[in-house]
Amino acid sequence: MSIAAARPLITVYSDKNESTGSHVKLPAVLKAPIRIDLVNFVHTNMRKNSRQPYAVNRYAGHQTSAESWGTGRAVARIPRVRGGGTHRSGQGAFGNMCRGGRMFAPTKVWRKWHRRTNVNQKRYAVCSAIAATAVPALVMSKGHCIMGTPEVPLVVSDGIQDYKKTKEAVRFLKCFKAWEDIKKVYKSHRKRAGRGKMRNRRFVKRLGPCIIYEKDNGLKRAFRNIPGVTLMNVQKLNLLRLAPGGHVGRFCIWTEGAFRKLDDIYGTWKKQSKEKQNYNLPMPTMVNTDLNRLLRSQEITSQLRPANRKAPERRAVKKNPLKNVRVMFKLNPYAMTQKRVAKVAEERNKKKREDKINRARGLIPDEPAKKAAPVKGKGKKGAKGAKGKQAAKGKGKK
Repeated sequence: MSIAAARPLITVYSDKNESTGSHVKLPAVLKAPIRIDLVNFVHTNMRKNSRQPYAVNRYAGHQTSAESWGTGRAVARIPRVRGGGTHRSGQGAFGNMCRGGRMFAPTKVWRKWHRRTNVNQKRYAVCSAIAATAVPALVMSKGHCIMGTPEVPLVVSDGIQDYKKTKEAVRFLKCFKAWEDIKKVYKSHRKRAGRGKMRNRRFVKRLGPCIIYEKDNGLKRAFRNIPGVTLMNVQKLNLLRLAPGGHVGRFCIWTEGAFRKLDDIYGTWKKQSKEKQNYNLPMPTMVNTDLNRLLRSQEITSQLRPANRKAPERRAVKKNPLKNVRVMFKLNPYAMTQKRVAKVAEERNKKKREDKINRARGLIPDEPAKKAAPVKGKGKKGAKGAKGKQAAKGKGKK
């Protein structure tokens, strides 16, 4: 819902920027929900309906006699121009990769140029665009210069509908400080970027105020020569003019008769539209759009549980003890001893292996043979007895 809903009565001004003393009740359509996404969608579809079909010539790139040479000649199988004696003969033809060939996927006039949009969607978009014109913040964000304008939405008496001279229209705009918006249009006049310069649309400029009237008694002749000004009948409101580019917030100047007629055209939430059959204004999703105030209200905060001020606990990461040594030592303290013993044994075996290889290569001398250990149970007496036996054997031989 627009912020203008807080102001139920709108002042009507004369063409000299003086209050006439009369007020107009704010039409319900200016309180309609502003759906920017819907406005952009409908604007995109409606914008496509003014396109003209275009296509390349159906014979372009094929106006030559060419045939492929086939396989076996070590050249590509693209069709080639017949004949000889010129540079053209033997050159590739027809393909989009060939010089003088056709484009890839030639454009056709039977493309889907236009888009159908639901009537209810178009009406919803127009209501949103009208409601956005009553929000000063949205109008200023669109780039309009309304700092000196007395009120938004601006409603003036029906006397301006009788204007027939441009100087009257200029004087009217200067009285309401809306001429600043026209100055912005003059300054923005520049050359278009792109190919449009060559297609009879060489210059571009910004848009100024939009004047919405009920009856044309010469109004169009007075304002038509002022750049940036758009004129619309209240019975024929166009989304492409209310939200140019699909962006809401156009600066609109309403005549009193046109402003009073909005309730009859679009209806209210209590009665249907008189102009549109079985049409009701879209209902806003939220009655109060001040979300911060709602969240801080006592009614909502009293129903909420107290905030959890504790720091969130991090989930412990489970580590694999077969890959992580510290985790293994926590699970099995004896694993440290096993690991140390295994390392010592590995170093000992490695040393033995290296010594054996070096000894085989002759890098280390062989170790001397160890003396045999004495036999247990045989002392000095036993040795003497052995010597006596040997002596006796010798005597017998002689």
